[in-house]
Amino acid sequence: MGSRFHRSCPSMKHLLSLCCLALIVTAPAAQTPDPLPLLPIPTARQLAWQEQELILFVHFTVNTFTDREWGDGTEDPAIFNPTDFDARQWARVARETGFQTIILTAKHHDGFALWPSRYTDHSVAASPWMDGRGDVVRALAEAVEAQGLRLGLYLSPWDRHEPTYGDTRAYNQFYLSQLRELLTRYGPVHEVWFDGAKGADAKDMVYDFEAFWATVRQLQPQAVLFSDAGPDVRWIGNEHGFAGETNWSTYDRSKVGVGMPGISDYLNTGEEGAPDWVPGECDVSIRPGWFWHPDEQPKTLDELMEIYYKSVGRNCVLLLNVPPDRTGRFAEEDVARLYAFRDALNRIFTRDLALHAAASASNVRGGDARFGPARVLDHDTDTYWATDDDQTGGTLTLDLGEPTTFNVIRLQEPIQLGQRVRAYRVEIWQDGAWQPISRGTTIGYKKLDRVPTVTARRVRVVIEDARACPLLAEVGLHLDEVTAD
Repeated sequence: MGSRFHRSCPSMKHLLSLCCLALIVTAPAAQTPDPLPLLPIPTARQLAWQEQELILFVHFTVNTFTDREWGDGTEDPAIFNPTDFDARQWARVARETGFQTIILTAKHHDGFALWPSRYTDHSVAASPWMDGRGDVVRALAEAVEAQGLRLGLYLSPWDRHEPTYGDTRAYNQFYLSQLRELLTRYGPVHEVWFDGAKGADAKDMVYDFEAFWATVRQLQPQAVLFSDAGPDVRWIGNEHGFAGETNWSTYDRSKVGVGMPGISDYLNTGEEGAPDWVPGECDVSIRPGWFWHPDEQPKTLDELMEIYYKSVGRNCVLLLNVPPDRTGRFAEEDVARLYAFRDALNRIFTRDLALHAAASASNVRGGDARFGPARVLDHDTDTYWATDDDQTGGTLTLDLGEPTTFNVIRLQEPIQLGQRVRAYRVEIWQDGAWQPISRGTTIGYKKLDRVPTVTARRVRVVIEDARACPLLAEVGLHLDEVTAD
């Protein structure tokens, strides 16, 4: 009985062989590892900030009523009396034209507080507006919440009204007290703006920026901090809204200070390989001045588009100022220009002419489809084409299927893994050869290259040099019939 059982069953050796074969057949293939991040890399709050692309700035204070750009702090609060104030209009227009955050000048250099601060008599509480019971900051906080937007606040360090200005210890205590009011009364705040501007006649002051920033981190940890020195977002070095053609998000904060002279070029371009991630924000006003003036008109649509291409299209966020008039509403001509701006952006960028292309590449990381060239066409910046680690260049080719006319090229890196590309070119297949139509240096979150209108079936992106294995998240082709000559 025992011998018959033994002969009718497979041997132990045979069973082990079958088990091993089953493991070989069913075990999944080892997955190609993701590329290592190239440090520094952005924080979650910096990524969320950059993805907005457009932020609205609102300059509003006593200057609106005095026809000045910088008040001197001696203004009578009685002049602040908007006749038809409506923060809901600001928020509605912002949402409908594609802006996701509104930053308000809660206090400009004149020291006039747009909220009833306990620490000064120079505020809306001393004005006739709403019989002294008004609060512009609260009205805007409620309006942005109702529209699903985010709130940002500007609190000028230079205060031409406050008597303690010039006494470093006393003024820093005063400033921090006002900052705490703003950060604890009005719900979530997503950006805090620290302006380095002050006049030549200003008293000597040493601002305690480290304490200011630490207070924001403690009370509003999701907020990005803006200044010449970051720490999250940097000024781009001019008020035209133009970033450098080369623009690194990497930056060395130890080389700069808030309000430091002679750093505009550094602010404009950043620095390759620097230790800090501090992307640029391009601030510019829709009008010649930051505050509303009755004799000024908004920029033309072509001017706004030029700014967009040289800000968002150069790895930055555009912070566009729209100043309310003396009624407390955005002027009709400014609103009309904002809607025209949004319409132009929609007409150009909602249609991606490369969307259904067939993509191929000179190298794919580990031969893994997760890193294949098709990833640049999925409109998802979390996926990307990647090369093997030993590559610092590569070529990605798109076959559009038919001759296609375009004049804007959109390139995006997956910046969650750092900024890599140093040099690239874009070519089209024409007359039996590859012909270059665009060359550039940095890409970053988004690079928009405008080229003379061309028609081609095949387009290729050549990464000529990168700081590590190159990665591309998105490649798009668009036709701009709004600003084309």
